[in-house]
Amino acid sequence: MNINELLIKDAMIMDLKATDKKGAIDEMVQKMYDVGRISDIQTYKDGILAREAQTSTGLGDGIAMPHAKNKAVKEATVLFAKSNTGVDYEALDGQPTYLFFMIAAPEGANDTHLQALAALSRLLIDADFVAQLKSAKTPDEVQKLFADAEAKKEAEAQAEKKAAEEEELKSFNRKYIVAVTACPTGIAHTYMAEDALKKQAKEMGVDIKVETNGSEGIKNRLTAEDIARADGVIVAADKKVEMDRFDGKHLVNRPVSDGIRKPENLINEALSGSAPIFKGDGSSVSDSKESADGTVGQRIYKDLMNGVSHMLPFVIGGGIAIALSFMIDQFMGVPQDSLAQLGNYNMQASWFNQIGNAAFGFMLPVLAGFIASSIADRPGLIVGFAAGALANAGGAGFLGALIGGFLGGYVILFLRKLFKNLPKSLDGIKTILFYPVFGLLITGFLMLIVNVPMKVINDALNSFLTGLSGSNAALLGALLAGMMAADLGGPINKAAYVFGTATLASTVASGGSVVMASVMAGGMVPPLAIFVATRLFKNKFTKDQQDAGLTNIVMGLSFVTEGSIPFAAADPLRAIPSFIVGSAITGALVGAKDILLLAPHGGIFVVFLVSNPILYLVFIAIGAVISGVVFGLLKKDINK
Repeated sequence: MNINELLIKDAMIMDLKATDKKGAIDEMVQKMYDVGRISDIQTYKDGILAREAQTSTGLGDGIAMPHAKNKAVKEATVLFAKSNTGVDYEALDGQPTYLFFMIAAPEGANDTHLQALAALSRLLIDADFVAQLKSAKTPDEVQKLFADAEAKKEAEAQAEKKAAEEEELKSFNRKYIVAVTACPTGIAHTYMAEDALKKQAKEMGVDIKVETNGSEGIKNRLTAEDIARADGVIVAADKKVEMDRFDGKHLVNRPVSDGIRKPENLINEALSGSAPIFKGDGSSVSDSKESADGTVGQRIYKDLMNGVSHMLPFVIGGGIAIALSFMIDQFMGVPQDSLAQLGNYNMQASWFNQIGNAAFGFMLPVLAGFIASSIADRPGLIVGFAAGALANAGGAGFLGALIGGFLGGYVILFLRKLFKNLPKSLDGIKTILFYPVFGLLITGFLMLIVNVPMKVINDALNSFLTGLSGSNAALLGALLAGMMAADLGGPINKAAYVFGTATLASTVASGGSVVMASVMAGGMVPPLAIFVATRLFKNKFTKDQQDAGLTNIVMGLSFVTEGSIPFAAADPLRAIPSFIVGSAITGALVGAKDILLLAPHGGIFVVFLVSNPILYLVFIAIGAVISGVVFGLLKKDINK
């Protein structure tokens, strides 16, 4: 907006006579009327006073902007007035006002007064400009000052626009990659990999956009434009992500842990032009078996983790609800001869038990279903769910459902090849008829056969777990808890965790799993050990590492083992053995005392669902102190 189009010379008062607010408003409104810009003094003045009643338009710094928009205004105008002695205008800073800009806008005008206010405000920020206005002697001088100021502002805007365009061009010419991070639980690895990739890219002068597939869903989703512009793609994931959108792009597919530990390697490979070109297969969520998808072992691990990640909410929610039913019965009391009904004896406890078992009952079908869907996309879902349900009904348990999930997925892949040469007109019916029917029947009959040996194995495992106590429980607890610290969220850690959750299915009726208790305790030790080490051996850690040690308290107590990864990645030969020692000792102590747990996650937040919460926390603290002290003693001083 050109202020001089509104700031007419005839409507200027170069020496305002009023000394107070009322007099100043009267004098300026009269001037508006005298020059024919308003038709009715009282109507316009009422609008000015109504605005002043809300809050003073005396903005401070000697400037006031009274304004009104009503039917008395004939033509949009800005009246300029200058007081040489200053007016008590009740300004917000309590100081006299010297410069006045009375804005008049006709009723129905398109926010003219607001545009004028905005334009004036931008100019009046300049203290030098305000000082020049106070010294102006004539209307012509005022208009020239505004013309010069607006020209200067326009030149600055053009310069900023040019600089922004140059920066955009420079940014466009920089290398650009896109990435996706995802882990089975979507709690820690997903976001740690995101941060590591962003930090490394910034250091390398590479632009990057990272999409996270975490527990809260997909955040910072990659657009088609992002992918089209990208020089390379990084997928650091241990579960299924949308892959078909990367068709034709150089793609590096690695476990999420590589995103945390090897971000520079991933970025260099993605930009090298030597990474495999990904070929999609046309499905919405795809993991083509091209080389871009990694080794056979990585694919199997990813398929398994896809099932586990979808299963966990059912196990966690159902397990905690069942545990609460036990607590309620214990609190309300159960006769000695009715202890077998614990969790179901009192009505209130029974409600929680029913809800928990309803969720828990989906554990095996969901595990098998999403393993199969990871292998064969949506057609695998039904056969996987059916395989899991048959494993549950046939007594094959967790291991049977796991085998059923892979079996169902590969049956669908077999059927795809079998029906590959059918007429194209039958493409639609294959998905809704052929795959579900033939896939279900083939997988179902195979599962009836698989269930026989798997039931024997499952019964033997359940019998072992039921009778697990003393030295056997201590040894198993030490082994699994040590595995939790071996790679801090990697395949070994996940194997121990999956085994722990699997034991819940067979121990839920007896109040929980000592194996699950050992696994969670072992996973809590490494981050807490970092806290201990950074507090006791400050001379061996940088200030940033000491600060990170504080955050590891929360991660450790929340059962987020991954919080210790940066320390382990920086010094693996000292950190990992230290963590294993403390975690194994904690697991052994938990197992030896037969401490039970029904919740597969939650850390300290589910401690009251542990059979002996105080002793459980003491054992975790012992392991953390041992690991922390060993790590601190092994680590070298910063100076050395």
